[in-house]
Amino acid sequence: MSDSEDVDLGEGGESNPQGEKKKGAALGGVMPNILKFVAIGLAALIFIVTVAVITFSIMNKSGKSQTVAPQTEAYVAVKPVYSMFTMIGDVITRTKDATPWNVLVNMIIAYDLDDTATSAELIARQYELRDFVRRFFSSKTVQELQPENEFKLKQEIREQLNTQILDKARAREILFDKLDLMETN
Repeated sequence: MSDSEDVDLGEGGESNPQGEKKKGAALGGVMPNILKFVAIGLAALIFIVTVAVITFSIMNKSGKSQTVAPQTEAYVAVKPVYSMFTMIGDVITRTKDATPWNVLVNMIIAYDLDDTATSAELIARQYELRDFVRRFFSSKTVQELQPENEFKLKQEIREQLNTQILDKARAREILFDKLDLMETN
């Protein structure tokens, strides 16, 4: 045998002079292609993860969390200081119950500090405001005037004052100096 002859000792020592490919040789040719596609897939995955990490770190300002609260004193809302309109005085009326109760109310209207236009309008409408308070409380029942409903009453009064009674002035808060229920005999 010479060096130029093909020798295939894998299958009984017979040679393959025609150069026919065998099953093992076909698998050997496909393997580099598979490895090439796996390497491309891994490179693409690494590229996507790198881009995502960089993007998120830029969006989050270099990885700093935006939800961390600063280490400062606790935030305390400061309640604004208002001017008070107290000229309505005591108003006595009856509830709308079947057995009416007497209601004694002294209401205070809070408005923006140093707002002279609001002050002037409230003084000019003083008697309308007394009438409004009388009508408002006479349309309520004893159950509606209980202390647990006081916040709701104040909101309702403020809304009605700002929409139905006052023109340019705005009531900011309603306070009760007195809100007494007395059973009639």
